[in-house]
Amino acid sequence: MQQFTVPQFIDVESKIIGPITTRQFLIFLGAAVIIGISFKIFDFALFLTVGIFVFALAGTFAFLKINGRPFHYFLLNFIQTLRRNNLRVWNHHLGFIERDTTDVSIRPEALPVPKELYHSSHLADLALVVDTKGRYRGDDDVEI
Repeated sequence: MQQFTVPQFIDVESKIIGPITTRQFLIFLGAAVIIGISFKIFDFALFLTVGIFVFALAGTFAFLKINGRPFHYFLLNFIQTLRRNNLRVWNHHLGFIERDTTDVSIRPEALPVPKELYHSSHLADLALVVDTKGRYRGDDDVEI
């Protein structure tokens, strides 16, 4: 019999550079590009302010985990929660289907019901058929 290795720790991201994962590396690479562009565009004081802000934001998205989940999942869930209604009201009438009772063909009294079904022996035979899921039909072979 051939043996297979079962992967374990599938929720752990693979490390590429020391303790840095691919996701974290790409986040810091994007932050470095933004900081480099701001160095070329802004003067030094504004560059320093933007650089510190972008570096702190990149560190937050790369390393911060809330309830064991990365920060961007938390942020997306927070935004979805803010977009939902705050007040939820249960409407128990929503599931009901309005039926038109003017049609005579669907009224219960219009349906023909054979009187022999009310006989107790027939009811017992029918119950036996239902309980055995049709495998045993009884002695009389009742028509269903």
